[in-house]
This record gives sequence, structure tokens and C-alpha cells, in this order.
Amino acid sequence: MRGSGQSAPRYPVGMADFRTATTVGARIAALRKARGFASTKALAEAIPGDSVTESILQNIEANRKNDLAVAQLLNIAAALRVSPLFILAPLGSPHEHLDLPNITPAVAEMSVAEFDAWVSGLTSGVYRATTADELNERNQLEALRELLAERRLLRRLQATSDLNAEAPTPESATHAAEWDTTPLRIEEAQRRIRQLEIYLGSAGWGADGASGT
Repeated sequence: MRGSGQSAPRYPVGMADFRTATTVGARIAALRKARGFASTKALAEAIPGDSVTESILQNIEANRKNDLAVAQLLNIAAALRVSPLFILAPLGSPHEHLDLPNITPAVAEMSVAEFDAWVSGLTSGVYRATTADELNERNQLEALRELLAERRLLRRLQATSDLNAEAPTPESATHAAEWDTTPLRIEEAQRRIRQLEIYLGSAGWGADGASGT
């Protein structure tokens, strides 16, 4: 796009874009080529174990095999260094319906964007929870993600604060310290972490969600 400062990814002539390919097999084939695997044999050799063989990959890419096991999906995605969602749905076509076989009408009727939000557990996505329990669980998952992010932020802020405390303080640095917001940001992060821990603890989450780790 012009003016964005970034150009869209370029694919060799004749290579499909995995983000808009219309079947699981086509997306895996496009991803394989985009990641530099010249053949299904090369990709199979990059996947440890025997859950995904060259023959299996050939059948998947030819759309002769549509019932991937969870382990196969995850192993292929890991080898291709991509979120499994990019294999499951054409994320570059968010308003299209899913192209997955053998799924219930409730899932088949979802748009790609709704499917993404549903699988990811997002509360701000286009998918809407249908029961109070489902909504509560999604809110709790979002709170857990925020808690983990706040903990990471707090560790970075504390490291910055420690460095500032150890550094010499000439007069210029003393004046700069008056504008340092790190202590306030640490207090805010600690306050938010306590709120999230209380919320998740009351909802019955375990140590990872309810206590500092």
C-alpha cells in the first residue's frame, strides 16, 4: 500500500497466497512453498516422529485427506512456523464463510473473522458468546492474558528502575529523573495485577492465574 512505509509480501509468480487459499490442503501447500520447502518430502522430514509422512502431506495437499488429527495440525503448523489458524481458515478473507469439511452448521455458518475470534477466545472480536458461562470463560481468559502481559511489563519496569538506581546521578540526570514516570507505571501495573489476581482467584483459576509466577 502506498504511503504505509511497508510493502505487501511478494509471492513468486504462480504461487498462491496462503492467507486466501480456499482449502486446508491449498493453504498448507502455499505455506510450504512460501517457507522454502520444495517438496512434501522436505516438509515431512522437518517434522519429528511419524505422525506426518510424505504420503500424508501429499494426500492433504491434494484434498484427499480432510480429517487431520490435532497432533498432525500442530506439528505441520510448528514446522511451517505459523499459527494453526492460518491453516484452518483463510484469514486474509475475513468475511468469507469457512471452507472446512465435516463441521456442524453452527461452525460452518461462521465467517472467518468470527471463527478466528471464537478459537482465539477473544471477547472483542466479531464472535459473540451464546451463554453466560461461555461469556464468563472468555472474560476470564482475556483477564489471564492481560495478567501475564502486566507481569511482563512489571518485570521490564522494575529492571529499568533498578538500572536507574544504580546509575550515577549528575545534575542533568537529576533533573531528568523528575520526569521519570517509571515509579508511577510500576504502581499502576502492581495495582492492575492485584485486581486481575483477585478476579481470577474468585473464578477458581489456579496458581498461574491467581498468584505471581
